[in-house]
Amino acid sequence: MKTDPHARVYDGVLDMFPSEENPTPLVRLNALVPAGSTLYAKLEWMNPFGSVKDRAAWAMIQDLESRGELGASRPGRGVVEPTSGNTGFSLAAIASLRGYPARAVMPSKVPSEKRALIKMAGADVDIVSDAMCPLPGSEDGTIGLARTYARAQGERYVMPNQYENQMNALAHERTTGPEIWRQTQGRVTHVFSSLGTCGTVTGLSRFLKSKNPSVKVIAVQPSAGHDVPGLRNVSELDVSKLYDPSLIDEILEIDFNLAYSTALSLLRREGLRAGPSSGLIFEGARQIATRDGVGLGVMIFCDDVFKYVATMLKHLPELRSDLEDDHAS
Repeated sequence: MKTDPHARVYDGVLDMFPSEENPTPLVRLNALVPAGSTLYAKLEWMNPFGSVKDRAAWAMIQDLESRGELGASRPGRGVVEPTSGNTGFSLAAIASLRGYPARAVMPSKVPSEKRALIKMAGADVDIVSDAMCPLPGSEDGTIGLARTYARAQGERYVMPNQYENQMNALAHERTTGPEIWRQTQGRVTHVFSSLGTCGTVTGLSRFLKSKNPSVKVIAVQPSAGHDVPGLRNVSELDVSKLYDPSLIDEILEIDFNLAYSTALSLLRREGLRAGPSSGLIFEGARQIATRDGVGLGVMIFCDDVFKYVATMLKHLPELRSDLEDDHAS
């Protein structure tokens, strides 16, 4: 049998990456949405390796292969990347499938579940003291150490560099944006995304605004001092060369603690196993819907909650106490 997305038949895992013909699902929310507005979640955990970062990772690997930086012309060479988890896991999984070595350099505060997944995918992992999301700085930081590997062991590693690589944004311009346009039949009025590397918000905004300049692109950022992996607020965006404020209509700051409580509500009220970044994005979308109304909004739900169980327990003590009570009984 050959790959047939309509029948959900694939010739291999790499054929599962999303496109207009094979999009990640849009699911309408019902219980938690203010009256008069319509909000859909784009479930990026349905990507083959479980997050929105699959799109950028696959695009960056393909680009490196097409330029001869990886593949038959560079035997034994793989990738090294600074990561707070999802990109590292996507790169590690794809590298294993392609027969490349991989190394992830991660901040110590990243949830242990993410570190374990990357090792399970076959990558070497270095843990360093750094902010939750890698920041530019000394050579001992996450980004600096990854660059050191790429410079000192150039025959062994190339660094895709999700923070500067235009393929990150282009992946969403070619896939996420067109998928949303087609799935909503061009009726989308608002898109809600987060800020991280900014590849997602930049790429999908470029496409959607080329189709309809009146589409509102809202970036939802966590409040200062947050511990939501993969997300940044504007004060932390010096690391990214992909951030283009002209493509964003509004930046809405949300108390980062709501990322966790809202993720719990999404599971209990909507049946969606949303991770904390999705909780934050929904909270922002709900506030805009309450303030202005939303005709047809699409929210990028980056990944699911399974990689954040320990962090959810930390932020939601009532869950922890329930588990302790169950254990005691």
